[in-house]
Amino acid sequence: MIRTFLTNLASRHPILLTSFALFAACLFLPIESSVAAEPPATAKAMPPQKIAKGLKQHKRALFIKAGWIRDPYITLGPDGFYYLTGTTPLPEEPREQSDPYNTGLGDESIVGWKMQAWRSRDLIKWESLGTPFTLKDGVWFEAQPQAFDEVPQDQWRLWAPEVHFIDGRWVLVHTSPAPVKGANLAVTEGAELKGPFKHPLGTSIARRHDPSLFQDDDGTVWLIWAATKIAPLTADLSAVAKKPTSIGPSGRKMGHEGCLIYKIEGKYVLFGTGWSTDQMRQGSYNLYYCTADKITGPYGPRKFAGRFLGHGTPFQDKNGRWWCTAFYNGNIPPLSRKAARGKDLSETAQTINQQGVTIVPLDVDVQNNGEIFIRAKDPDYASPGPDEAQSFEPITNG
Repeated sequence: MIRTFLTNLASRHPILLTSFALFAACLFLPIESSVAAEPPATAKAMPPQKIAKGLKQHKRALFIKAGWIRDPYITLGPDGFYYLTGTTPLPEEPREQSDPYNTGLGDESIVGWKMQAWRSRDLIKWESLGTPFTLKDGVWFEAQPQAFDEVPQDQWRLWAPEVHFIDGRWVLVHTSPAPVKGANLAVTEGAELKGPFKHPLGTSIARRHDPSLFQDDDGTVWLIWAATKIAPLTADLSAVAKKPTSIGPSGRKMGHEGCLIYKIEGKYVLFGTGWSTDQMRQGSYNLYYCTADKITGPYGPRKFAGRFLGHGTPFQDKNGRWWCTAFYNGNIPPLSRKAARGKDLSETAQTINQQGVTIVPLDVDVQNNGEIFIRAKDPDYASPGPDEAQSFEPITNG
């Protein structure tokens, strides 16, 4: 109402408005700051019918769920449900509305200390599972209670959780910067994603950034962390069986976080995340990969999987088609697809992803030379931007 009044006043009496502005400035009450700014709008998820059609077509990105989230992780469980989790605020966090583009970093981070989770039969309708795991369920709450007492609860953070169904139980891993700089490896008692949890690795999980798990064909479970170290675990997950090994693409670093391993058509595929410019929070947040015949390597060159897919999770749907999760990670609100096409984004962190969970179809094929080809199918995710630090070979699929 006040903004409308001032706008009308300016159009009719510009000199009067200027005088009033100067008077307000002298009182240290700027006109603009006296009007509470509305938080920027966020998008709603696509209508169910549109998502269903897009899932069948497997051609374009689909915005399937709104709400503040980073590092969205989706996996298909043995019960036919897709499970979703990620870095999230506490439930009913008011800043989801008042500060929807909070970066999730620093002292003002919106990130909470409870792992929210959802499940869905169809990637369209999502059922909340509440918060099946919190930092109070982790090993550090018992091992270092003083840290939890000393650090204010609004500074506790639970980052990048993943849930893996291994040998009839869910195994959860995540990292945390506070109140203890440490990771957790927690195991359910049965086939449901709920507590109580056991901690077979105990405090030996230590401080491992963005931990992930991979179970090989022989049943061995590998722990993956940083960018990139790997180590096999004992069968009961109670210890690291061998000295950690450093792996990564030939010729350069993979990136700095979000690494995970899959085995596709007999090849070990290491995914990792980095900024297009190789500079933190400048450019687009992208997903890369490299492949090897052995899990310990050597791995081939780093290849491009998709623009704006950083710290996304590739997964297969019930029809065997590949998708990758994507999320908002920027310093400014999302760009339109048109505005981002062919644009150098190196000025700051920028993305086309809305705040929430987007899934992007992937083309995953074996080339004539036996190499694995992985690339986003949606044109707005498929090509590197002009701000890309690495020069990639042209697409030669087939």
